[in-house]
Amino acid sequence: MKVLRYYGPNDFRVESEPIPEIGPGEILVRVRASGVCSGETMDWYMKKKAPFVPGHEPAGEVVDIGPGVTEVSVGDRVFAHHHVPCMTCRACRAGHFVQCPLWPERQIEPGAMAEYMRVKARAVSLDTLRLPDALSYEDGTLIEPLACVVKALKQVPIHVETQVLVIGLGFMGVLNALVAQHYGARLVAGLDLIDWRLEKAVQLGISPVLNPVREDLKEWALEITQGSLFDVVIVGPGRAEVIRQATQLVARGGTVLIFTPTPPQEPTCLDYNDLYFREVRLIPSYSAGPYDTREALALIEQGKIRAKDLVTHRFSLEEAGKAYQVVKEAQKSLKVVVVP
Repeated sequence: MKVLRYYGPNDFRVESEPIPEIGPGEILVRVRASGVCSGETMDWYMKKKAPFVPGHEPAGEVVDIGPGVTEVSVGDRVFAHHHVPCMTCRACRAGHFVQCPLWPERQIEPGAMAEYMRVKARAVSLDTLRLPDALSYEDGTLIEPLACVVKALKQVPIHVETQVLVIGLGFMGVLNALVAQHYGARLVAGLDLIDWRLEKAVQLGISPVLNPVREDLKEWALEITQGSLFDVVIVGPGRAEVIRQATQLVARGGTVLIFTPTPPQEPTCLDYNDLYFREVRLIPSYSAGPYDTREALALIEQGKIRAKDLVTHRFSLEEAGKAYQVVKEAQKSLKVVVVP
């Protein structure tokens, strides 16, 4: 089979390797579509894993099952999560699934940027979901990223009076804005430096939006929130300076949700004294657990989030290196999908 392997910054190679063999409790999936995660365009994050086959937003067809598999059958259309907790350890019992000691073990091999993938037994039993007939494979690629948003927004208070600001209106920022609207926020505003993305966000019902180089950001924030600033600020870009900026736009008693990691060497620049007296909470959110993927699938099935509204680019596996470049350039693109 063909796979896409990452060797370093801008170094993606299409290679051949044997189709994975499966064992008891495992399944073999023919990958039909795989989303490109913006996190996999962060070279500082990717280089430590190289060489490896990226991709963790898959949807495909079950073509073989191992002994003991009862959860799915050959021919089923499925999503499979790449990280799965044990569900029994202290972290799992507390609901902190991504802190489970078994979490780092990758559950799909070699990765979703391949023609076939082996799904390990724990993922088969705990977080492999059948796709309803009405959903496309591209809809299935939205489950993992949408689950990350569901998990993140569960950690902040959103109700009918909540005013939300999303910094960064790429694919994940748009998902955060749409889900915040679904959860009932009174106001969901957005910022981005790319005018095309601002226009796309407005088309999707996200408004008001602003390119912060166009006018005074603080004045704009005070005006649209009627002087109170934002109850929740969601930070998409993994930059310490953007997090600092978010703390200046959040209301007293509000929450800054950190959705993306920053490079390890990047120094912090926060005013902790100000955060203390204004009682501003900083909440990071990483990945998502098995309950979140199920809620994400339900939102997609209900039509709240659909691929037809969000996918802007499609590439073959042979062109997948270009797919990552399009996401990395972060210009006129939203969701980019590879179809092996």
